[in-house]
Order: sequence, then C-alpha cells, then structure tokens
Amino acid sequence: MDRLHAIALALALAGIVPAARAEAPRVCFEPARPCPGFKANDLSFPLDHAARARPEQRSAPFFAVILKTAKRCTLNPGEAGEIQALFPDRKVFFSRFECDGDVENNVSYSNVDPAVGFIAVYAGEGRAAAGETLARVKSMNRFPGANLRSMQVIHNSP
Repeated sequence: MDRLHAIALALALAGIVPAARAEAPRVCFEPARPCPGFKANDLSFPLDHAARARPEQRSAPFFAVILKTAKRCTLNPGEAGEIQALFPDRKVFFSRFECDGDVENNVSYSNVDPAVGFIAVYAGEGRAAAGETLARVKSMNRFPGANLRSMQVIHNSP
C-alpha cells in the first residue's frame, strides 16, 4: 500500500472522511406510503437523521414525466390532487421550493429549471418503465408537451 492510500485509509477509519459513499436512498413513490419528513406535494425518500450536518441529502436517481409547467409558485395544489386520482399507484408531485414565504419548503429537484414550476408523476427507476409511463400519459391526451426527465429529490437542510 502506498503512502497516499494509507493516509486515506487512516482518515476513513478515524471518521474524518467516509470510507465509501453510501448508496442514495430510493424514493417512496407509492402515494399511500410516503416517507416521513416531507410535505404532501413532495416526492419523498428516507432521510438519514444520523448523518453529520450537511447542506442537503439526495435521493437515488429516478425518472418522472413532467405533466405541466407554469411560472414558479403559481401551480394549484388542487389540480395536482385531481391528477393524482389518474395515477393511484404512482406519486404525483409538484415544486414549491421557496414559494410560501414564512412556511419552510426545503425540497427541490435536480435537472429542472428553478425558475419554472412543474407537476410530475413518478415514472420509475429504469428507462423502459419510464417509457411505458410516458406512453400511458400521452395516450390520455390531457398533458400536451409531457416529457420524460431523469431527476433526484433534494432535501435541503434548514
């Protein structure tokens, strides 16, 4: 073992740096079984409350179908509820990050424009399942411009 690897191993064993990056947790995509610590509009994932302080925690990557976009903070939560009825087995979620003034909204999503709000439905972890969800959405003829997006949920520490 060379000197650099020995130093890295010693630091990892001392807890100064992680020995290996833990696998990111999968999202809780079933509407009836959300993970705790999230608001109703969020797609959730298990949070690591024992982790050392850090600015954010991220879920494992997943696919979503973006159903609708609008100006940031203008989406109607009631509309998302109506859409959820169309997808009883997959969470419909929408962005509210930094939208409610004094009410904390600490969840954002990767691979989206932060200036634009969206309503989306969880589409799966793999591209094949996600493609099937997109085809189902398009067959409804209700969501013009629906598109597939690879994302992660980002839980920002307060």
